[in-house]
Amino acid sequence: MASRLDRSPVALWWWTVDRWFLAAFLSLMGLGIVLSFAASPAVAERIGLGSFHFATRQIIFTIPALVVMIAVSFLEVRQIRRMALVMLCVMLVMMVAVLFIGVEVKGARRWLSLAGVSIQPSEFLKPAFVVICAWLFAEHDRQPEIPGNLFAMILLGLVVALLVAQPDLGQTMLVLGTWGVMFFMAGMSWFWIIALGCTAVGGLFAAYTIFPHVAGRIDRFLTGEGDTFQVDMGRDAIINGGWFGVGPGEGVVKRIIPDSHADFIFSVAGEEFGIILCLAIMAIFAFIVLRGLRTALKEHDDFTRYAVAGLVVVFGFQSVINMGVNLQLMPAKGMTLPFISYGGSSLIAIAISMGMVLALTRKKPEKLRPTGFSAMQRHAVPAE
Repeated sequence: MASRLDRSPVALWWWTVDRWFLAAFLSLMGLGIVLSFAASPAVAERIGLGSFHFATRQIIFTIPALVVMIAVSFLEVRQIRRMALVMLCVMLVMMVAVLFIGVEVKGARRWLSLAGVSIQPSEFLKPAFVVICAWLFAEHDRQPEIPGNLFAMILLGLVVALLVAQPDLGQTMLVLGTWGVMFFMAGMSWFWIIALGCTAVGGLFAAYTIFPHVAGRIDRFLTGEGDTFQVDMGRDAIINGGWFGVGPGEGVVKRIIPDSHADFIFSVAGEEFGIILCLAIMAIFAFIVLRGLRTALKEHDDFTRYAVAGLVVVFGFQSVINMGVNLQLMPAKGMTLPFISYGGSSLIAIAISMGMVLALTRKKPEKLRPTGFSAMQRHAVPAE
């Protein structure tokens, strides 16, 4: 344990970082590894891989994710903005590249294969987009003559256009919802509230009309007709587990869910460990979002307030969508459960995002009061 008198970077980090946030993130990472061992063997065996192929890779992904999260949390506020700007520029270029040379899966181009490594640029775009929009909103508040809000709208339009072109309407919803929350915090007028609300409704109607897969998912959710196998099995897995689950490795329904290790890992948690664990997972996500919003509202710096709120809101929205689909409360959508679902791009990107939260919510070193002998020295009257 570092002493409060130790002024080294690591010691300062330990005494300034929000350890409640850190504990929550580490808990989710640990649950991701445990649940990967429970959910992935059946999927791996079904496609001819070793039983613990995905579980091993989840551990391999978690190690750099943890390192990245801690490393980012050491950055200062100005360094977070610079990092976000570089990430945004790089990811926008990669998003354009995806449309031409991306890997096509089920009619959508969302992945780039670089040196044998698959990367989903939209996952890394989200935290960068949130931070830069927070900076634009804050600059407009600080200097109204700077058209920060207008630039944020232009950036939103560019990002949404690239996401729709893939198409990835799930990420589009996340980006729009998060941007709306940040814009609301920045003091949008009723004109913009009504205008953006109408635009959202119009966009949903257009998506339903233009994209057959979107219409199919909504129709299946509303009518229960068509191919609802995976969603039905996810719900049945949770029901089969009851309150306390059937026990680790004893799940039956999970064996026939195609994406049990990814989008439906929450259902596996319910079957093997019970609704009790599902409620605990929900509680951790709720704690992160509520603590993030509480911290943001207490923050005096506009940029930090908007950025922290945006980062935890997009984190919360993503978890709600995933768990809602598993509980058959929302139309099916391929959305990972942050820190828990299998996936390298998602895990690393979320680690960067939450590393930014840790960095932005750190206590300012100058606010730390010296204790003991050092405090006595500071307040001692010099001898004449």
